[in-house]
Amino acid sequence: MQLENKKEILLSIKKAFGTIKKVEKLIEDDVYCANIAQQINAAIGLLKSANNKLLESHIKCCGAKKLLSKDKKEIDDFVKELIRVRDVSTRK
Repeated sequence: MQLENKKEILLSIKKAFGTIKKVEKLIEDDVYCANIAQQINAAIGLLKSANNKLLESHIKCCGAKKLLSKDKKEIDDFVKELIRVRDVSTRK
């Protein structure tokens, strides 16, 4: 993983964790549902951002090595891996 991406990913994860803890408290305190939903969406946005940065780093770092491999199976496996990860990350 690239260092600059690692810092950004960790920051997003920490912010998402804090937001989720806040959501837990809002639910316990019976706060207005729309306000809770807004915070949940904020946490989801932070996690999506972290995931996108992680995938970007994976492609640039690990992927570059695998795509330059002379082993066709390694290349095919990497492409399948990307498709699988993308499919999971875009599910609704």
